[in-house]
Amino acid sequence: MRIGVAATPDVAIPSLDWLKDSEHELVRVITQPDRPSGRGQSVKSSSVSDWASTHAIEVVKPDSIEALNSALEGLDLLITIGFGRILPKKSLEIPRLGCINLHFSLLPKYRGAAPVQRAIEMGETQTGVTVFQLDEGMDTGPIYCSRTFSIPPTHRSFELLSDLSVVGALALSQALTEIENGATPVAQSGQASLAKKLTREEADIDWHNSCAVIVNKIRAFYPSPTAWTTFREQPLKISKAVLGDTNYGLEPGQLLVADDMCLIGTLDGTICLVSVIPSGKKEMSALDWSRGARFTGTEHCG
Repeated sequence: MRIGVAATPDVAIPSLDWLKDSEHELVRVITQPDRPSGRGQSVKSSSVSDWASTHAIEVVKPDSIEALNSALEGLDLLITIGFGRILPKKSLEIPRLGCINLHFSLLPKYRGAAPVQRAIEMGETQTGVTVFQLDEGMDTGPIYCSRTFSIPPTHRSFELLSDLSVVGALALSQALTEIENGATPVAQSGQASLAKKLTREEADIDWHNSCAVIVNKIRAFYPSPTAWTTFREQPLKISKAVLGDTNYGLEPGQLLVADDMCLIGTLDGTICLVSVIPSGKKEMSALDWSRGARFTGTEHCG
């Protein structure tokens, strides 16, 4: 099949690697236009764009529906992976066999922009990938195949996304075989849920929540926007934390350095801060940060 891939993030790269070496023809890659990024706001291309350039694959960066539709001409199938926009019906009808999407959840659970992050935040122990036929809705189309994946208890969102991107390439291989064999995708069934984009406002940690809720939020929100709190009236990002083995009797938000650990109290116990990002500084171990901060008596976060 003559295939195009519309994608932007690096989670698409395992699928692109597989397609490049498969019996299919990877005709072109469609990605978002270059945009300012980082503190310096320098213009950068997407990870997918860089991959395509490295492998001498045609790259198209449409800035209009007309340009996008032109890029879909001559394709048997379009695969979307985190492309970042919903395609209109007219676009979906251009490839001969339509369009499919690789989504990082077991649909219909966690439709939307942040399925992996929301699954971790909710304390899920299992997730997966789904390959489905695109329609005009948001992740509502019928399913070709899905694969389950157990979430390691210490995985953060970027680590889980990395694992699922590999599983996703296997699922795409299965889906393309089914499409070639004329299989009909199956309508989604079960309870649907929405995985909204993460915001910095909701990344603010409420230390009056339970240990499990807080640790899951820290796991889910890293690396962006990263869960945060305040310490001495300055923002402090928490990039990694684990459940504590011992209840030190700390109040919610109360800090303590003990047993070579940086500890903080919650509603129902204590968690251990592993790494943090102080305001204006790079990520560092929480213990090193706490030593540099030189706690004086009882100190609190939040």
